[in-house]
Amino acid sequence: MFRLKAYAGKGAELVAAVLFASMFGAFLLQVFMRYVVNSPLTWSLEVCLITYVWIVFWSCAFLLKERDHVAFNMIYNGVAPPVRRILAIVGTFLIGAAFVAAFGPSFDFISFMAIDSTWVLELRFDLVFSVFLLFMLAVIVRSAIGLWRLLAGDWRSHL
Repeated sequence: MFRLKAYAGKGAELVAAVLFASMFGAFLLQVFMRYVVNSPLTWSLEVCLITYVWIVFWSCAFLLKERDHVAFNMIYNGVAPPVRRILAIVGTFLIGAAFVAAFGPSFDFISFMAIDSTWVLELRFDLVFSVFLLFMLAVIVRSAIGLWRLLAGDWRSHL
């Protein structure tokens, strides 16, 4: 099981690296074509925008740990561990519940976006923004796992 998790993590890193390399390559090509050749490309900006959206949501879903995200936790860090546990349970539950409540409408809207496509590459918008649904699922799963850990007997190690 540990080996499968390690392979999945390396695979997620590889996807993010390919996305970043694609974005950077398209950016460099656009700069070269615009300022050296004096013939700007139309598709490179769209590639940069789409890969940026995918990098952000893919990385937040599969690469960043909860501790890596920006948090305003001065009050949280200043209270005793039992109070910190209650705050963590309430916060984790609220985030998970909000994403569960928003998943259906988000799915409906992203599915609706199949009627339109990007202007240059003509990629359907539902495919472009489908990574947001993966991000939402990852947040929901992480929230459920976090709640389970905070409600277990070994909760102190998960604060």
